[in-house]
Amino acid sequence: MDMANQVGSSSAAGGPTPLEGGRADAVTAEVSQFISFAIGDDQYGVDIMAVREIKGWSQITHLPRQPDYMRGVLNLRGVMVPIIDLRCRFGQGMTEATPLHIVIVVQIGTRHVGILADRVLDIVAANAGQIQPVPRVADGSRADFLSGLMTIESGMIALIDLTHLLSVSVAEGADLGAGAAQAAA
Repeated sequence: MDMANQVGSSSAAGGPTPLEGGRADAVTAEVSQFISFAIGDDQYGVDIMAVREIKGWSQITHLPRQPDYMRGVLNLRGVMVPIIDLRCRFGQGMTEATPLHIVIVVQIGTRHVGILADRVLDIVAANAGQIQPVPRVADGSRADFLSGLMTIESGMIALIDLTHLLSVSVAEGADLGAGAAQAAA
């Protein structure tokens, strides 16, 4: 009987019951936050949980025999971070990087990768119902590294699937190397 009074008094005191706490966790788990950024007039987003740092553009070291969109590496406190030019990666030409450009350093698995973009726009929250699938027109389309589309007041944000962006990058890099070897033969 004393135990029943303690449970009742805990709920009456305004503390959450186990059921209420479970519902709050479920609602919280459905909402995701994204860092939105611009490349030209287009808006993209990455999961905020993957972002480790946002920094201004600085000098990088170019590496030989890399795809065009692989701009080089940046020494970030002793860690060599590869920098991907998303404008180039998306087939829109090379970014003429200036001190006004930014690098979003993200963690993908155990690796850190920098994404070169024009500017950071905002932090956007969305629940799963607000994210629409990317229409697939053809197999192997360039949209394979997008995880979804989200409509906001100022337009649409294309959400980047970071793990797929890298896996596609690695596969294309291997194809480029194989093509160069065949051309040289």
